[in-house]
Amino acid sequence: MKDQPLAFRMRPRSINEVIGQHHLVGENKIIRRMVQAKQLSSMILYGPPGIGKTSIASAIAGSTHYAFRTLNAVTNNKKDMEIVAAEAKMSGKVILLLDEVHRLDKAKQDFLLPYLENGMIILIGATTSNPYHAINPAIRSRCQIFELKPLSIDEMKTALKRALYDAERGLGTYHVELEEEAFDHFAQASNGDVRSALNALELAVLSTKETEDGIIHITVEIAEECLQKKSFSHDKDGDGHYDVLSAFQKSIRGSDVNAALHYLGRLIEAGDLPSIARRLLVIAYEDIGLASPQAGARTLAAIQTAEKIGFPEARIPLAAAVIELCLSPKSNSAILAIDEALADIRSGKSGEIPLHLKDAHYKGAKALGRGIDYKYPHNYESGWVKQQYLPNTLKGKQYYQPKRTSKFEQTLAAVYEKIEKNN
Repeated sequence: MKDQPLAFRMRPRSINEVIGQHHLVGENKIIRRMVQAKQLSSMILYGPPGIGKTSIASAIAGSTHYAFRTLNAVTNNKKDMEIVAAEAKMSGKVILLLDEVHRLDKAKQDFLLPYLENGMIILIGATTSNPYHAINPAIRSRCQIFELKPLSIDEMKTALKRALYDAERGLGTYHVELEEEAFDHFAQASNGDVRSALNALELAVLSTKETEDGIIHITVEIAEECLQKKSFSHDKDGDGHYDVLSAFQKSIRGSDVNAALHYLGRLIEAGDLPSIARRLLVIAYEDIGLASPQAGARTLAAIQTAEKIGFPEARIPLAAAVIELCLSPKSNSAILAIDEALADIRSGKSGEIPLHLKDAHYKGAKALGRGIDYKYPHNYESGWVKQQYLPNTLKGKQYYQPKRTSKFEQTLAAVYEKIEKNN
C-alpha cells in the first residue's frame, strides 16, 4: 500500500472520514441521508480536480458495503463495463465510479442505460466539466447532479494533519517537523486541490534528508519546490471557466476596470482567446449597446488584432477594449426590447400581419388584399408616415424603452417618442 501515492492511501473509508463538502455529506445533508437510508441513486459529482469526487465515491461504497469498481470513460472499453454488469447481476448491486463521465461515447452509454434504469449499477460519474453543458441528457436525466466545492484552507490543513500523523496509511512513521510557513503554503498554494497538497507533502518528506537526530525538517522553500505552485487553476471545460466569464462580464457591466482586468488576466493565462472574443462582443452589444454604438465596432477591431498577433501581445488590444467597455455609458435597452418581443411570441402573442404589410409580389396577391393601402415612407417629406405595423393583437405595444445614459440614445429617444406620439 505504501507504494501508492499518499492522496490515494488517505482516501476516506466511510462517509464520516470525508473532509469538506459539508453541503453534501454533513449531518442531514443529501448524500449522507442517502447512505444512511441505503437508498442510493446514480449521481454526477462535478468540480475542480483534486477536491474529493473519487473520495466521496469510495466513502459511499465503504459506508454501504456494496461492491465498488472504478472505470474511466475514455480508457476503459465496453468490455470492461460488461464485466461490471456481470458482477452486478451476481451480487445484485455494484457502485461504479466512472471518471471523465462527460467523455462517455454512445456505445458505452447505450450499454449502461438499462442497468442504471433497473438500479443494478449505481453510477457515480466524476467530471471537472459542467454536466449541464458537457454530459449527454440521457445520462444526466438519470442522475442526481451535485457540485463539489474546493476545500477551504482550514479543511486543507485538516487533511494535511491527518496524513502527517496517520501511521497506518499516512506519514506517521516519519519524524517530520513542518515549519508553520511551509504548512500554510501547502494548504494555501494548492488552491483547494487536496490531492496536489498531499502528494507534494509526501514528496517533501521522502526527498528531504533526515538530520542526525532522525528529523525530517520541511522548510517553506522545500514546500515551494515540491508543490511547484500551480501557475494558474483554470479548466476551459470546467464550471470555474463559466464563473470567470460571468465575473468578467459583470465587472465590465459594473464599470469596475480593475476587476475586469483581473478576470481578463485569468482568461489570458488560460490561453482562452475564443471565449474572451465572444464575451467581449456580447458585452459590447448587451451592456453598452445603444449608449455607445461604436464600441461594438472598436471591440471587434481589437479582437481581430488580437487574433492576428496572438499572445502575449494580444493582451494589449484586449485590455484596451476592456477599459473602454468598462468606462463607456451603459444601456441594455436593446436586449430588453428584443427579449420582451420574444416573450410575447413564445407565449402565443403573435397575431395576424396587417394586410397592407403582406408580400404582394406574386400574381393574384392584390386580389387577396395584400399590399393594398401600403404607404411608402420615402414618398413623404418627413421620411415617416402614420400607419399600423404591429398585428391587431399587439397594437400599441412598446418594446423599446430608451435609456438616457448617453447623448446618442437621448437623440434616438426623442425621435422614438415623437413617432409613438403621432402614431
